[in-house]
Amino acid sequence: METLQKYCLSLLVTLLLFSCNKDNKEASLRSLKFSQLHYQGTKANLNALAKAIELDATNEDPWREYSIPFLKRGIPHIWKKHMDKAIERNAKEWQGYRGYNYLWFYRDYKKAIADFNALDTITPNFIDAPQGHSVDYWRGIAYLGLNDYKNSIYYFDKYIDKETKETGEDWVEMTGFLFRGIAHYENKNDSLALLSINKLLKYTNNTYADGNYYKALILEKRNNNDEALKFIDIAITNYKDGYYNNRPYVETLRQIYMEDLLLLKERLTKKK
Repeated sequence: METLQKYCLSLLVTLLLFSCNKDNKEASLRSLKFSQLHYQGTKANLNALAKAIELDATNEDPWREYSIPFLKRGIPHIWKKHMDKAIERNAKEWQGYRGYNYLWFYRDYKKAIADFNALDTITPNFIDAPQGHSVDYWRGIAYLGLNDYKNSIYYFDKYIDKETKETGEDWVEMTGFLFRGIAHYENKNDSLALLSINKLLKYTNNTYADGNYYKALILEKRNNNDEALKFIDIAITNYKDGYYNNRPYVETLRQIYMEDLLLLKERLTKKK
């Protein structure tokens, strides 16, 4: 009888704990949903996320959501603390995302590559796409940031070849052609740079300032200054119309500005 009573008591405690845990998880999800009704980073938003974490620390979503306002406001120690917690709970989902954060917000290309490589280890024989782009595309950018042109070109080639084979060249992210072209240009291979830049201009109907700028640079090196002037004029028009490579929150890699275009035009004009 005593054994039966102990068993029943143990079962009752287990059921109560299960019920409380279920209630906490549901309350945490409600708090997470409530946080999304408020502007990111406001007191109400952060308090709701903190409550969601308190109620259910096993869910990676409020940890990640809490980290983002501090990422955007340049407070890395709070961002990383919470981002790391999200990865501890679901590395497959968030390892590549942290790499993306390292890449664009902190320009820590080595840590970005380490995260992209770690994601590959977690998902062997599968090309992940954090933030909507192939991990190979992101690695190409990160290696370009390190001026490691060999690896940058390798990963852009891998990304572009795979996308072309599976869905068609016109599905390739256009900045893949741009960054690969820049890698070739900085690696002093103007012929391959021009091939990639021409792909970019083909799929943007010649309305992309970065492509026309780099084409003008290559033509200048070939002493074809009259032709180069035509392309820099197009680039200036493209830029004024808003057709140039840029990102929200942060400067993109190798971002061009109107001053770059005007300086090149001035230099070319003097050579006439």
